[in-house]
Parts: sequence; structure tokens; C-alpha cells
Amino acid sequence: MGVWDDFKTFVIKGNLIATATAFVVALAVTALITAIVNDLILPVVAAFFHVNFQSLGIVTVNNSQLLFGSLLGALVTFLILLAVIFFIFIYPYEKAKARYAKKEADTTRKCPACFSDISVAATRCAFCTSTVVPTNPATS
Repeated sequence: MGVWDDFKTFVIKGNLIATATAFVVALAVTALITAIVNDLILPVVAAFFHVNFQSLGIVTVNNSQLLFGSLLGALVTFLILLAVIFFIFIYPYEKAKARYAKKEADTTRKCPACFSDISVAATRCAFCTSTVVPTNPATS
């Protein structure tokens, strides 16, 4: 198989479509979160601390002005952006995923005689050959 065949397989199997869709959704989510941070959260932070990030930190070194207010503003925006992403998207998603995850039933149990792991359906231990009562996996 050549490179062209590999490329056609890549496009046909939907990897390209899925990647493009994820990219477009990521751009939309980025625009939404940036708007939330810049238009709602950052003005509240600036008003609460009575600070204008753009005018902070004018330091003159050899007739050059170092404006670190923009950097500080970008850092605060970045931290707030991370917090918004975590509390609006990641945390609820992980909670919902944990809530709806299928619980896997235990398929093993301890032998009462030798404490080895045996199947829940076993009637005899494979390690010590003791007779054990099988248990129903749904009730154990």
C-alpha cells in the first residue's frame, strides 16, 4: 500500500472529519470561554482589586519602559480561564461520567481456607482444593 492509499483510508474512515469537527468545536468553546473571562470575570476581578492591568509596572531601564501589566493581566486571564474550564466543563463531565459508568461485577473472591483469589462460580479452590460454596456475582 502506498502513501496515497493510506491517505484515502485516513479520509474515508472518518479520522479527518472527526478531527475537523473537534477542531471547530474547540474553537467555538475557546471563543465562549474567552468571552466569559474577558467580559464577565476579569472586569469583576479588576473592580474588586481596583486595578487596571494595562497600566501596571512601568519601569524604566536605559530609557526603555518595561510594561509588565499586560503580562500580569494575561497571567490572571490564563488562571481564570483554567478555573472556568475546570469548573464549567471538566468537573461536571467527570462527575457525570462517574455517575453513569457501568459498575463491573467482581469475578473473584477469596477462598475461605487459604485466602487465594478464586472465581465466584468455583465449587473447589484451585490452590488448596477445599470445597467452597459458589456465590452469585450479582449478590456478592
